[in-house]
Amino acid sequence: MEGLDAWAFEPRRVEKPWGYELIWAHADAYVGKVLFVKAGESLSLQFHREKDESWLVQAGRAKLELGSAGDALLEEGVVRAGACFHFSPGTVHRLTAIEDTTIIEVSTTQLDDIVRLEDRYGREGTTAP
Repeated sequence: MEGLDAWAFEPRRVEKPWGYELIWAHADAYVGKVLFVKAGESLSLQFHREKDESWLVQAGRAKLELGSAGDALLEEGVVRAGACFHFSPGTVHRLTAIEDTTIIEVSTTQLDDIVRLEDRYGREGTTAP
């Protein structure tokens, strides 16, 4: 196993009010995360200006809201394990876990590119500097 150490690294866990994210890959061209959202908790209603991301619902059940920036109404539906989604820049989205939900996310590298439109935890605006 020692020969593999040059390629190994520790994933980084980031605590969130809705659960946590585990960053398991951070390369020049992409980022890989596991998002764990506790039952009853919700991500921000948000969009990204540059970040492009794809999700695989690995486990659980959740309500997903989707639309384009500026849309008056968002599409809503219940998603389950096995569902996959792509969010291009400008896609407004929010996930609310009906039961504990695990998402595998692969995205471009703009981790600070988030514009929050609504947030139940009091976080406002964008996290970009």
